[in-house]
Amino acid sequence: MSDSAPATPRKATSARDSVSVKRGVSYVHQPCLLLFHPSMKHLAERIVACGAPPPPLSNKRSKIQMHEIQWNFFEDGFPNLFIEDVKDVAGRDVCLLASFHSPAVIFEQMSLIYEIPRYMVRSFTLILAYFPTGTMERVDIEGQVASAKTLARMLSLTPLTAHGPPQLVIYDIHALQERFYFADSIIPRLESAVPLLLDRLQKLPDLDDVAIAFPDEGAHKRFHTWFEEDFPVIICHKVRDGDRRIVSVKEGDCKGKHVIIVDDLVKSGGTLINCGKAMQACGATSLSIFVTHAVFPQESWRRFVAADDPDSAGSSLEWKYVWVTDSVPNVSSVVANKKPFELLSLATQIADLL
Repeated sequence: MSDSAPATPRKATSARDSVSVKRGVSYVHQPCLLLFHPSMKHLAERIVACGAPPPPLSNKRSKIQMHEIQWNFFEDGFPNLFIEDVKDVAGRDVCLLASFHSPAVIFEQMSLIYEIPRYMVRSFTLILAYFPTGTMERVDIEGQVASAKTLARMLSLTPLTAHGPPQLVIYDIHALQERFYFADSIIPRLESAVPLLLDRLQKLPDLDDVAIAFPDEGAHKRFHTWFEEDFPVIICHKVRDGDRRIVSVKEGDCKGKHVIIVDDLVKSGGTLINCGKAMQACGATSLSIFVTHAVFPQESWRRFVAADDPDSAGSSLEWKYVWVTDSVPNVSSVVANKKPFELLSLATQIADLL
């Protein structure tokens, strides 16, 4: 009989936790903690649902767990923030689902962004799907301020985590070179929502007649590799004349096609409307739009709503579909149920990357 001491029983691990073994040591993988700005609550709920295990494994814990923050304000309007059960974030993978859809909400979120890594989180991922100053990325005339660089500087001051620099996830940034505006203290991760469109196109009854149009050379540079092998491509040329956008077809044939105009964002909608008119004049049989970021200041989305809708501003074109994502929550929540708008949620993609 051996004189060695009996083996110490291994601590029981909950069936709800995922366990891996490395060199004889068990590691419990705890769910990623998802914090969120109130404007992103609906998207956060969708992300958690996408991260839940399928019914046969419903007894297992979701890989993503929501964590509450109290978003309160003092009488003078400045934020009074409180992270619930803050000790639970230590040693955990933490994600913040942020939205800078308005300058008024940036300071309160930056206050939280700077603080989260200081609570000894294992890793920190900031999801800022829409980078709002991305269109002001260069200086053409002395005196202009490239505010894209300013916001990048602010985000680059996010403290390091226990496992190194935080990650910043941005979808379809306006110009790819903006990744170099960030310091080495943060890792920009540039993602695209185009796969959501590609999946949706497979369900169209007229898929064989689809052509992809880019309203300007910039959109073509950003997105052409997603489409060129499978769809005819049309490239437009845009000239700015004061506040006017003059769009003409530079390359490609849209006659008899269901033309889908693809761009990273829409604001007033003037470029997309003029592009649609150019497509229609060249023989397109139907028109649709895909943009990742539906910014639509001053309710300019009304220009795209079906003419029979009381919210319509009297569109001069009939759009078959206007596909948008939920990257700009104050707008996507309004247009999601208005024809011809259709929401393609980022939830599945975000759940997968977490």
